Amino acid sequence: MVAARRAVAVLLVLVGLGGLAADLGPVGASGHGAYAAELTVDGAIEQTMARFLSRGLATAAEEGAHLLILIVDTPGGIFDATRDMVEDILASEVPVVAYVSPGGAQAASAGTFLVAAAHVAAMAPGTNIGAAAPVGPTGDDLPETMKSKATQDAAAFIRSIAEKRGREPAPLEQTVLTAKSFSHSEALDAGIIDLTAASVEELLSRIDGTPIYLDSGASVVLETQGIRIEPIERNAVEKFLGVLANPNIAFLLLTIGGLGIIIELFNPGTIVPGLVGVILLALAFVALGNLPVNWAGVGLIALAMLLFFAELQAPGTSVFGVGGVISFLLGGFLLFGGFSPPPIETPSFRVSFWMMGAVSALLLASLVLLFRMTAQAKRLVYPQRVDEIVGSRGTVVGALDPKGTVQVSSENWSAVSDSGEPIPEGEEIIVAEVDGLTLKVVEASKINERTGG
Repeated sequence: MVAARRAVAVLLVLVGLGGLAADLGPVGASGHGAYAAELTVDGAIEQTMARFLSRGLATAAEEGAHLLILIVDTPGGIFDATRDMVEDILASEVPVVAYVSPGGAQAASAGTFLVAAAHVAAMAPGTNIGAAAPVGPTGDDLPETMKSKATQDAAAFIRSIAEKRGREPAPLEQTVLTAKSFSHSEALDAGIIDLTAASVEELLSRIDGTPIYLDSGASVVLETQGIRIEPIERNAVEKFLGVLANPNIAFLLLTIGGLGIIIELFNPGTIVPGLVGVILLALAFVALGNLPVNWAGVGLIALAMLLFFAELQAPGTSVFGVGGVISFLLGGFLLFGGFSPPPIETPSFRVSFWMMGAVSALLLASLVLLFRMTAQAKRLVYPQRVDEIVGSRGTVVGALDPKGTVQVSSENWSAVSDSGEPIPEGEEIIVAEVDGLTLKVVEASKINERTGG
């Protein structure tokens, strides 16, 4: 109990520190004079990234930034998160300058929408933009009807962005309809971006004096020559959530958390496995909330855990264990695919097959270890009763057809009907033979009939 109380105290302290870090936010933009805020969007776009951008734009506005430079380097992301980010950029109270950088970076898929939505769009040499055709959460093609609907919706969305920002809608539309991609020079010639620049300093120099019209109706003339740059960094909570928003991490947390709960239910009172399991499951659901999760996959993994627990209750039954393994693997495969709303083209939101294999092996090894520990415990506690139990009477608690579970001397045992005939739940049985941890039993009523008892 003392260890459990200490663990809870540590958890509360960590949560408190995380909340404090979230409230404090970034520090550094409090100096005097005009400055340009800089925020980097890199990696896959999901809800944690959308919240980071929203906070960054609010911070830039509150602290009087003259503009916000949005450094973009992303392979794509979730459509819902992309829409949220575009809405924030369009409604921004400070001018947003999107810059695809450094050389070799990309504004693929969702990144195309972000760049198109900015007041000023720029790219560094050696970068590319486009390839925004809709695909499924795992990177596979969508069914034809769903793909048509998603494509038309995304195409209309990017046309509306282009019209609002005075960009050429046709080439931007082609990034969605035909997954067309453009180099930095091609994007400039096509009217997708406003300029190219080799560095942030060159970018600021070239946009100096540019008039900007905000969504509020206000107009601003950019004065960027030699302006100070202040980066907006992710706070501790955003970094932590960014780590969690990974399909492999979410899968691992869900699996180990479920295993901890199974161990606690199998050995009530150990506390630590149950506590750790609850914490990991809570973190797993936080991660799932930021990813395009298929809840059918979550349900299959939960079913697998229930089947594993049932196997532990009646070791040797096998059907529960085999069913659990199949359900677990299917759940992992479908966890981030299938029925989720389709994102635009994105890095594959899928659990690694290597991860599924490794976790499955770990789970099976843990269950085998529990089986052995259970067998050893029964042999140590009842060294002589295993043989003495022959002839004992008991009750069927899980119908034998021909395998199931019986209760003998207040203990549950895996059992098999000696005759191979089914024995329904609730029937009285007699132990005829012990085979390892499996009892061979006969129906008591049939013995009574033979003996006239």
